Amino acid sequence: MSSPSELIFFVNGKKVVEKNADPEEVLLSFLRRKVGLTGTKYGCGGGGCGACTVMVSTYDRNQRTVVHYTVIACLQPIVTLHGAAVVTVEGIGSTKTKLHPVQERIAKAHGSQCGFCTPGMVMSMYTLLRNKPQPTMEDIREALGGNLCRCTGYRPIIDGFKTFCESEQSSGCCQNGRAGGECCLENGAKGSKTNNSKESDISQELFPMDCFLPLDPSQDLIFPPELMIMEKKVSGDALYFQGERVNLVAPFKLSHLLELKAEHPSAPLIVGNTTIGPKMLLKGVYHPLVIYAGRISELKAVTWGETGLTVGAACSLSTLQKEVEKVVVETEEEKTRGYRALLQTLRCLAGKQIRNMATVGGNILSANPKYDLSSVLAALDCTLHVISKDGMRSIPLDEKLFADFGKTVLRPEEVLLSIDIPYTKPWEFVAAYRQAQRREFAFSFLNAGMKVAIKEGTDVVESLSIYYGGVGPTLVKPKLTCQQLVSRSWGEDLLSEGCRLLKEDVDVSPSIHGGRAEFRKTLAISFFFKFYMQVVLEMRERGVSDADFPLEYLSALKPFKNEVPQGQQSFQLVSEAQPSADLVGRPSMHQSAFQQATGEAKYYDDLPLVQGELFIFMVTSTRAHAKIINIDPSEALKMPGMVTFVSAGDVPGANCRLWFNNPEELFAEEEVVCVGQIIGAVVAESREQARRAAKEVHVTYHDLQPVFFTIEDAIRHESYFEPKRKVERGDVDEALKTAEHILEDEIYMGGQEHFYMETQGVIAVPKGEHEEMDLFVATQHAAFTQELVGMALGVDSNKITCHVKRLGGGFGGKVMKIASLSAITAVAAHKTGRAVRCCLERGDDMLITSGRHPFLGKYKVGYNNDGTIVAADITYYSNGGSTLDESAFIMDKAVLHMDNGYKIPNLRGRGVVCKTYLPSYTAFRGFGGPQGLMVMESVLHEVAVRCGLPAEKVRDINMYREEQSYTHHKQPFNPTDMVRCWDECLERANYQDRLRAVQLFNSSNRWKKRGISAVPQKFGVGFSKGFCNQGAALVNIYKDGSVLVTHGGTEMGQGINTKAIQIASRVLKVPVSSIFTKETCTGNVPNAAPSAASFGTDAVGMAVKDACEKLMRRLQPLMEKNPQNTWKQWVNEAFFQKTSLSATGFFMGPPTDVDWEKGEGQAYYYFTFGACCSEVEIDCLTGDHKNIRTDIVMDVGKSINPALDIGQVEGGFVQGVGLYTIEELQFSPDGVLMTRGPSQYKVPALCDVPAELNVHLLANAENPHAIYLSKGIGEPPVFFGSTIFFAIKAAIAAARTERGLGDAFPLSSPATAEKIRMACQDEFTKMASPPTDGAMAPWCLDV
Repeated sequence: MSSPSELIFFVNGKKVVEKNADPEEVLLSFLRRKVGLTGTKYGCGGGGCGACTVMVSTYDRNQRTVVHYTVIACLQPIVTLHGAAVVTVEGIGSTKTKLHPVQERIAKAHGSQCGFCTPGMVMSMYTLLRNKPQPTMEDIREALGGNLCRCTGYRPIIDGFKTFCESEQSSGCCQNGRAGGECCLENGAKGSKTNNSKESDISQELFPMDCFLPLDPSQDLIFPPELMIMEKKVSGDALYFQGERVNLVAPFKLSHLLELKAEHPSAPLIVGNTTIGPKMLLKGVYHPLVIYAGRISELKAVTWGETGLTVGAACSLSTLQKEVEKVVVETEEEKTRGYRALLQTLRCLAGKQIRNMATVGGNILSANPKYDLSSVLAALDCTLHVISKDGMRSIPLDEKLFADFGKTVLRPEEVLLSIDIPYTKPWEFVAAYRQAQRREFAFSFLNAGMKVAIKEGTDVVESLSIYYGGVGPTLVKPKLTCQQLVSRSWGEDLLSEGCRLLKEDVDVSPSIHGGRAEFRKTLAISFFFKFYMQVVLEMRERGVSDADFPLEYLSALKPFKNEVPQGQQSFQLVSEAQPSADLVGRPSMHQSAFQQATGEAKYYDDLPLVQGELFIFMVTSTRAHAKIINIDPSEALKMPGMVTFVSAGDVPGANCRLWFNNPEELFAEEEVVCVGQIIGAVVAESREQARRAAKEVHVTYHDLQPVFFTIEDAIRHESYFEPKRKVERGDVDEALKTAEHILEDEIYMGGQEHFYMETQGVIAVPKGEHEEMDLFVATQHAAFTQELVGMALGVDSNKITCHVKRLGGGFGGKVMKIASLSAITAVAAHKTGRAVRCCLERGDDMLITSGRHPFLGKYKVGYNNDGTIVAADITYYSNGGSTLDESAFIMDKAVLHMDNGYKIPNLRGRGVVCKTYLPSYTAFRGFGGPQGLMVMESVLHEVAVRCGLPAEKVRDINMYREEQSYTHHKQPFNPTDMVRCWDECLERANYQDRLRAVQLFNSSNRWKKRGISAVPQKFGVGFSKGFCNQGAALVNIYKDGSVLVTHGGTEMGQGINTKAIQIASRVLKVPVSSIFTKETCTGNVPNAAPSAASFGTDAVGMAVKDACEKLMRRLQPLMEKNPQNTWKQWVNEAFFQKTSLSATGFFMGPPTDVDWEKGEGQAYYYFTFGACCSEVEIDCLTGDHKNIRTDIVMDVGKSINPALDIGQVEGGFVQGVGLYTIEELQFSPDGVLMTRGPSQYKVPALCDVPAELNVHLLANAENPHAIYLSKGIGEPPVFFGSTIFFAIKAAIAAARTERGLGDAFPLSSPATAEKIRMACQDEFTKMASPPTDGAMAPWCLDV
């Protein structure tokens, strides 16, 4: 290989010259570690979250113009950027110079909570504006489709960005602005009832629209002229890059590429690196030589001819999409039918960033049937042109191209040059279909391309092409079906015969990779039925078909349109008498929003390297239950950069601790009890070296029995954790005897991955004396981390200091597991005497830390004909995993929430935590509440079905109503505001009218159905363990008048620091600009409770208030003596008078506790109330669903900050949408977690948010128990996602009733596309039913 080339590119206008660039280094690590630009974040490492989005600009020689496009930095090798200009979030604006309008608007619109996804969002929007300064809403939707957010629910991000649109371009919406009249969504838009005329103190403006920075193109970085000159003078020489392990050649000429492939036939070609990249980065696939084909102009050529389009194999999917969009507009419809089908597929493929990188050729030659292009391109009769040194040949793109999964019939030395995509002929009809876990930005379960050629002027089939991806390891053509239907009339007989043939022709193995065999086969036949109807419709328009189908079938042909979420948000204004400087009760921007939007905000892994810092990588168990025979790190220790291996024997203190009488180990010592349990850890000089070395640690096991993973298996083995819980009100057994009807049923609810955008990690820094150690850690509970690290090191807590600046999301997942990870990292730092950094990769984070508990609720209910429930006996089983963790407390919360808002006179609840051989489940937002509430709402729903009553009526008649009501655990409360939320929600949602509209829709649509559902909520705030209900703060006033507030809470996006500043500002009567919060530190505020249970602001706010009031009492005499002085003068005078300007604040919360022997007690500080109504539409043929509209009314008392509280409501709700509909964890029959990243595990994206999302804070509500009459709000909204679930269930019931099936049927959560489709039983599901003989191991388990 030739000597290494010099790599030249620009980053934020500065030239970068790398003389020894490593082909394995991706842009993300280069930016973060070598350039020090940490605004670009690591979220997943596989291109599935958008957190690392940056803009790349290149000079296009063919078009003679500069092109700007977004890329995913975690997949972009730096060596492929020769001659490019990279712009990161730091390069477009900063708080030190000038904000870019994109940064300003997302911040002011409250679109940044934890802030970890914000730089990626900013860069996606910035790049859109560079290409289109006045975008449409559809442009924004497409630009952000590849960016995930786990905090906000997306709506405020859209609100900020849509201010760049022109009013008339925005789908008829004036963007909530005041220009040009009132917004289309105000004052009753879309049937929403409001009382604005009566409520003059109600506002819908969360941020002012009239003070934004204008978009100024002169602020943008120009494309470096040096690069333009360099590109125009390009010599045609190849580039060579040599790394430690991998070499890369980037030829400029096609002839050179062909020579390289002849010499190195096994060397992979890359352009976008979106397939090879994840395999090398995440799966450890090794290629000593890689060839980059992105510089060869012939591979990027796009030409239009008489027969259609020829596109170069290295053209990006975005280029193809752009070309096809252009021709669809400019060319007659009958020639572009195939292109329209192709466009439909392209728009759903991945996110914008991946489409900008991935190539047409790469998509096809990856030979992965879940990549959607091959099926539609095969149906269009495309031709591939392949070339080698021996010449060129043409290959039809059909099923014969693919030899096996990941393999094609191309010879190793051949290169795909281009693809011919022909126009469709006048009598050809084409369609493409796909179904995935999420409508966009998700691999499909099944995709299909179909084309039929009809003999001109007749209805007779001349030829038929059907291709499926996802029914086997390769693309499948049902040959028999395609042959047998030729020469037949396109009518009902053909449909029947076609379905019968497909039933035999499409053989989906029960053991197919990914499972869902029955669902996939059902989809295959259902897609054909859709195609049949589509062709009949088009032929009838031409007057050549006698075939017909009912009008109510037509809606099946309209795919769901993804819309940008819009809606109303309303809150009560503060009194006019409140001073304007007092921001309590006013919408205020997150304290760090500008820093988060510019990339200046620092998270733990953004901190610069400490001198001599090492990196740690965990070695985890590959067995679910086994004895450890031997751990052999010898091969790992020989690897480059390897420093040491740590395991149980290296722990100087306690490796094992007792947690409520249950042992918890840092390192497994003798026995492993789950796949993913930490056995040891490798410590190396770099992340990459540590990752590679970890794979070389060899562990010898002896498998043990028993081993089981599901709740049902645990029940059979009687494998439980103690304690078991029981609460009872009334006489359940007696009441069941007298009830008019008895219902016995159960509901299963799957778990949920936290998917905080920032993975878990810590930096442990030994101080070098007195065994002191500093930890910079992502934790919600710094005191617990401090305690556990001290125990592991065998030193006192006063020598361990934990620092927490902010978290990139937490949701309960950064309380327990991070403490163990911190202790392990601290042990490594202690052993080596050097700083050690731990940053879990996404897959390891999901494997090791686990998430929300799966629950099984079994119930026996007695009810009367009018829907009144007289008795309920409910047993909750949760899957606790292999260790106790917080499972017992979570079960407590589930049982204590089982009544929700319903007065069931005789109610018994039991709670049992099952012990299985899975990674231990842990806390998650809601902490058992969403599971406990879900079972009760299922009871109400099923009773309503069996009584033939609307579910909302049954809910209404069973609700608590007496002013002095008592929960089933005998805690008194007043349900008045809950009932107000319920009534107002139904009114604002226009529930009764919409229910009738849903029924009308269902009666006139056979294959699409709608459902609407509403639920109330009563959610306990605070910890049932009273000792946790405490808060502490430290407030310092400095001589210049500035104020520093420190408290025990953790900022993770919920705005606790912002609210603390608002509170301090009110008490001290100083502007918020004079107050700062620095970090959470165990050295400043000791023994703090975790930031959890929706109690953070209650505890911390009261403590800050207490400290500030102490200071004000000290300053009061000076203020009274010299009222004319300024704040600064009073503070200086106090200093000279030796008055302390530092005060601690403390809040001793309520004495909550439950006497479980009696099953009663004051479990919670107070209750937060709310109500939610949602409407959905399902596609009965595919299982797809669309969230149409959601209305939420929430009682937050007197909100301290309505913008933050509404943000919590929306973000929690959307997280709940994921929990109850699309987020599905899959474990293999061996207990291995298979969903270990965003490509397999789908959290809600922009397309999953209801098209209309309205949130109203209940007016005239006060909470005398908490800070300034407010209420905690972080957790309750998650449960409202269940309204989507119950609306889906109602829609399925409508479909089943129409088919003569029962409207009572099982549906477990989440209600995925598979479950929806298979519950809508019809002739197609029957055809797909598997043979009953022969037991096959399932692909995955419902654990």
